[in-house]
Amino acid sequence: MKIGPPVDKPVRAPGTAERKTTADASPPSAGTATAADASAKVLLSDAVTTLLAGKEPLSAEFDKAKVERIAQAIADGKFTVNPAAVADKLIANANELLGKASH
Repeated sequence: MKIGPPVDKPVRAPGTAERKTTADASPPSAGTATAADASAKVLLSDAVTTLLAGKEPLSAEFDKAKVERIAQAIADGKFTVNPAAVADKLIANANELLGKASH
């Protein structure tokens, strides 16, 4: 491994500044977006917006008894997963996400 200035670039004397050409110094035109502009645009879901606003989510209700039944079934080793139902819901979720992306 060679340490030192790159061979293909000229060596400048210490204390000298590099001159910028007009092409380098010109600001981007108003009609063009830079990478920073494109990455700065973020769309938040309604749920995230609600949470960030400090409001209670609209779907905060849940069936406490059902949660306790499921937790007990898991603890007892009796909880079974219906793979067909899981697959159907995954496919439906993927279709929903792909549908939103195409709009």
